[in-house]
Amino acid sequence: MNALYTVGLLVVANIFMTFAWYGHLKLQQMRVLGDNTPLYIVILLSWGIALAEYCFQVPANRLGFHGNGGAFSLMQLKVIQEVITLTVFTIFTVVFFRGEALHWNHFAAFACLIAAVWLVFLK
Repeated sequence: MNALYTVGLLVVANIFMTFAWYGHLKLQQMRVLGDNTPLYIVILLSWGIALAEYCFQVPANRLGFHGNGGAFSLMQLKVIQEVITLTVFTIFTVVFFRGEALHWNHFAAFACLIAAVWLVFLK
């Protein structure tokens, strides 16, 4: 059950992270943030969102780490987190930035990530 909670927390954390890193670009496109919005305002906004990300990421790693009774090694946690990050980012990009298209090479890269997950779980 820890494994499911860990993955769920990582998904939520990565949703916040993606919005913290790239959401301001969409807000700029929507004219919520102007082109002349000072960078420090954008950074502070992103930090506020990133704080929420850390509120999910840190517990996910603590709960999931085998040293704390979890199901995953550090390497496994990192690979899972990277796959989740790229999956969330891809969905975010396709939904919010309609001009960004997926191509065959993106799917090939995802296949490589799936292979990475498989490899990192080999004994």
